[in-house]
Amino acid sequence: MSNVGAPIITPEMRELAGKADYRFEQRAPAVLLPYQQRWLADKSQVKLVEKSRRIGLSWAEACDSVLCAAAANGQDVWYIGYVKDMAIEFILDCAQWAEYFNSVADAIEVSEELWSEGDERKSVFVFSIKFASGNRITALSSKPRNLRGKQGRVILDEAAFHEAQGEILKAAMALLIWGGDLRIISTHDGDDNPFNQLIKDVRAGRLPYSVHRFTFSEALAEGLYERVCLRTGDAWSEQAQAAWEAKIRANYGDDAEEELDCVPKSGTGAFLTRELVERCMVQGWPVLREQRPPEFTWKTEHVRNLEVADWCEEHLSPLCAALPLTEVSFVGGDFARTGDLTAFMPLLQRQNLTRYAPFVVELRGMPFAQQQQILWYLIDHLPRFAGAALDSRGLGMQMAEATAQRYGGPEIILMIQATQPWYLENLPPYKAAFEDRLIELPMDADVLADHRVPRVIKGIPQIPDLRTVAAQKKKRHGDTFIAGALAWHASRLLAAPGQYDYQAGPDVATRWDAPEGNIDSDITASDGGGAW
Repeated sequence: MSNVGAPIITPEMRELAGKADYRFEQRAPAVLLPYQQRWLADKSQVKLVEKSRRIGLSWAEACDSVLCAAAANGQDVWYIGYVKDMAIEFILDCAQWAEYFNSVADAIEVSEELWSEGDERKSVFVFSIKFASGNRITALSSKPRNLRGKQGRVILDEAAFHEAQGEILKAAMALLIWGGDLRIISTHDGDDNPFNQLIKDVRAGRLPYSVHRFTFSEALAEGLYERVCLRTGDAWSEQAQAAWEAKIRANYGDDAEEELDCVPKSGTGAFLTRELVERCMVQGWPVLREQRPPEFTWKTEHVRNLEVADWCEEHLSPLCAALPLTEVSFVGGDFARTGDLTAFMPLLQRQNLTRYAPFVVELRGMPFAQQQQILWYLIDHLPRFAGAALDSRGLGMQMAEATAQRYGGPEIILMIQATQPWYLENLPPYKAAFEDRLIELPMDADVLADHRVPRVIKGIPQIPDLRTVAAQKKKRHGDTFIAGALAWHASRLLAAPGQYDYQAGPDVATRWDAPEGNIDSDITASDGGGAW
């Protein structure tokens, strides 16, 4: 918690503070920095943030707490820090905000009370601010039982450092039943900390919460040092900011990544373990590998089309024909031309929502036109095709666009330009599929190696630039991992085709309930314009 910058009160802030419909206000005060605004603008019932030290997020939360408690339709706010000093500082921040929001703080009472802690009959300090609305902001000690019987908003600050983190969260969840909400704020304290596991579960889609990530570098880019200069009176410049950042990082030393960059210690390494992938592999499922020599590219279009059509009929057709007609299918595609390979992964979804890749297609040296030919053949022959996610960076953009034009637009064919934020948001659910055994892949050494390529770099799963060498002495770059992640992404986002298709009914003259005298024995149901 840090008082980053003195509040600059604008008419908009006072107008916002006085609104009766505070809960539905989506605009944050202009005094807040952009990342603080994004945090306050998120009205999710449960939201989490992994953050850098000293970027003023708890100070911004104090602003929101005052607006919440002071509003006529607001609610009580319960703040829980892991030490007494945090409680005092938060209450002082709230008092400062309430003083500036004088239009909503007609009667403020700051008190230090003694509460009994359950059956132990121990007394603890509780700091609170009471508002004319009847609501109050109260700073509690880090004891789960303190939340029993309460209602309103709970703020768990520096969650990773609470001894009874799990029990506090369990107690806080009870407040959600009657419309309360929960804010979980923390820097990291190790890769195996429950807070980090909670972040992973949210990103994996296991929990329906909102998650944010604010690093020191991002805060600087959005004005943190300018705000510091406003408070200290120093002149801002890019050189001064760079020197200040270097000094801060030097002060943290080896802990800078965890304290400032949101990277929990021991959080750099393989994204997927060998054991995790192998247990989701099935023996006997094929990987179709096709490589064409350079001279194939310069054959006439007619010859190339015929040769690839024959290959599809020989290899793809039997595999597609054997697939169950009742299962929904998706495709993930990663394109390349010379150095890397192109990979297509069909993914079928069973009734129980598990997904499996009955085969994988790998192409080397294949001209773009024939890559597209194979992809379209695959899509045309899959049962109940629901959509695809295709890598549309660089070389893949044209093929992804042409495929979207052919199969219904970008709502059906997702054109993905993967970036670090995309990896951070969408690779954890793919990992969760292996952890929860919701996916099955062909048992293949190269597919396994591809899924071992991604590394966690500064807290973000990424594909390193370094290529690996397969058993065939050919370079790979995690190609089937990318195809698999894209296929899983498509299966999560795209709706399946309807369970029932419309068919026209028979003509009224052929129906059993037709009026007497209208039945013509020479007219059959098939003549009537549709099947029963």
